[in-house]
Amino acid sequence: MLNAHQPRLRRVARLYCADADDRQDLYQEIVLQLWRAWPRYEARPDVQVGTWLYRVALNVAISDLRRRGRRPAADPLPGPDGLPELPAPPPEGPDPDALAELYRAIERLSDVERAFVLLYLEEKTYAEMADILGITPNNVRVKMHRVQDKLRQLLTQPA
Repeated sequence: MLNAHQPRLRRVARLYCADADDRQDLYQEIVLQLWRAWPRYEARPDVQVGTWLYRVALNVAISDLRRRGRRPAADPLPGPDGLPELPAPPPEGPDPDALAELYRAIERLSDVERAFVLLYLEEKTYAEMADILGITPNNVRVKMHRVQDKLRQLLTQPA
């Protein structure tokens, strides 16, 4: 089961850690907490495994950031030579420089705002996001709109 969801869990770690070593540590902590929480999940057959995984992963990532007092650096992404850390765009896909700029903007968002972006990029519906985050779908719509506005603003600010 974990292997099927590993890419998603690694994306959570990527969104909350700029450093590769920190990312690996966070991923391992997420896996450990999933293992510890598994008996509680098994007792709740009404919750989908993907929803539960996201909830645990996001809680661990946000708690880890707060516990360590770690914040992303102002420019944590490497230059163009370091782009292999980013997902490779398809040939007709976005410009790698634009993609790097988007990642820098996302890393300037708050912990919770990044959770919204992650779930949006995973193509979760507002209902699924609400279930994962423990809020109402209407609240998701409002917060998602605010996050999108903030990202637009960050992307239009001069560097």
